[in-house]
Order: sequence, then C-alpha cells, then structure tokens
Amino acid sequence: MRFRTIRHGRCDSTNQRALEALESGQARHGDVHVATEQTSGRGRLGRRWHSAPGQGLYLSVVLAPAGPAAAALPLCLTMAGGLAVLDLARGLGLAAAQLKWPNDVLVAGAKLSGVLVESRGFDPRAPSFVLGIGINVAQRDFPAELTAERSVTSLWLCGVRSGLDAVEAALLERLAGLLGAALGGPLDRDRLAARFAQELGLLGRRVTVERGARRESGRLLELTLEHLELEGPAGRERIPLAHVSGLAAEPSGGAPPEGAGP
Repeated sequence: MRFRTIRHGRCDSTNQRALEALESGQARHGDVHVATEQTSGRGRLGRRWHSAPGQGLYLSVVLAPAGPAAAALPLCLTMAGGLAVLDLARGLGLAAAQLKWPNDVLVAGAKLSGVLVESRGFDPRAPSFVLGIGINVAQRDFPAELTAERSVTSLWLCGVRSGLDAVEAALLERLAGLLGAALGGPLDRDRLAARFAQELGLLGRRVTVERGARRESGRLLELTLEHLELEGPAGRERIPLAHVSGLAAEPSGGAPPEGAGP
C-alpha cells in the first residue's frame, strides 16, 4: 500500500481532517493526515484522546477500497491498526506490549496507544473509512484528570527515545502490510483476525463479555471477525461481535492454558 502524507501541524483532529477531505472529494486511498497537536482528538465511544503538542503521533489514514466492503471490514481495520502499533512497540524493545479489546495497546497495563475507525454516510458499494491512531511518544507526565481514569504511558516513560519522525515511519511500514491483509480476500482477513485473537491473550481463559447492559462470563473458545464462542454454565454460545461492547479477562482467570494466547 502506498501512502501520501498531509501534514497539519496543529488541528482539531486528524480523523476530522481526513473525513472532511473525503466529503469534499479531495481525498484519495492511502492519504495519511498527521498532526503535531490535536485540540479535539477523540477515541472510542466519544472519549477524548489527550494530544499533547509535539509529544505524540496523531495520524489518520484514508481507506477507500475498490468494490463492495465486507461487513466485518471496520473491525478488521481496527485489528490491523492495533497489530501495527503492537509490532512497532515490540520492535522498539517493549516485550510487555499487549492488545486490549478492541482498540488499545498497553505496556505493563498502561495505555500507550488507541485506534479509532470512522466512516460517514457509509455506502457498502463504494466504502470509505478513516483509520486513526494516537501513540504517546515523548510525554514525561500526564494531566491528573487523565491518570485518574486509567494508567497511561509513553514510549519515553518506557525507556524508548525514538523521535516522532522515526515512530511515524516505522508505524507506516508495519501498517502497509497489515492493511493489505485487511483489505484483501476473506482468507487474509481471517488470518489477521486469528493473529489478533492470539495476541489478545484471552483464548482459553475465563472472560467477561459485555453486550449492552448485559454481562456474561465463561471460557473464551474462539474469536473470529463475525463472532466469539463462549463456554458458560449453560454450555457453548456464539455471540455476534457486533453485539460485543466489552471483552476482558476475569481477575481470577489465571494464566492461559498451554497453546492459548501469545
């Protein structure tokens, strides 16, 4: 996949810039919108992404694949983005990096990166998406109101001294192949989803699944682009991923059995 980079410096949101470029007809497949600061960065479920000036990588990729889109493509793009950041972090020596369902990358339990896929006026006959990625790179500390919500970290706090340009180049190198798989055929997407499921480290473990206000617990047997399979008190159940809003290991789940997880 070939990229064309568009730099904004300070802007409201790189996802917003990319979406507006799509709406105006000025965008093309593979455009990458990059900012050094965002004033209105956003994450999943409308959460705000803290975008410190000059300290993080804020990047959005325009994706306008030819032909109709598979129903699971937005989730597959999210998986590709998460895996690209995971590969980047591990390539920088952060062996403790891990995925968190559905769109975060953590290091030792602290959030390093988030991924957000958006589309407006989605037409399955001529689909277009924006894949946004935020990575904390050089932050040495974070606002108290942010750390009160969750543990957060940066590459700098993890001992990595890479600059923004180097992190951007390394991320795009990894994204190219993973997005190629996400936009490829069903077999490519299934392989991508299988790797994502393994990297979550939840296969074979007891998990809690949230779907709306409902919570269910059981052992996670399978996770594909379409569904997850849960073994609970009433037996096995397949739950469509479109209904899943949360997926996490139970605190008492213990280590995954041999052969499950990364």
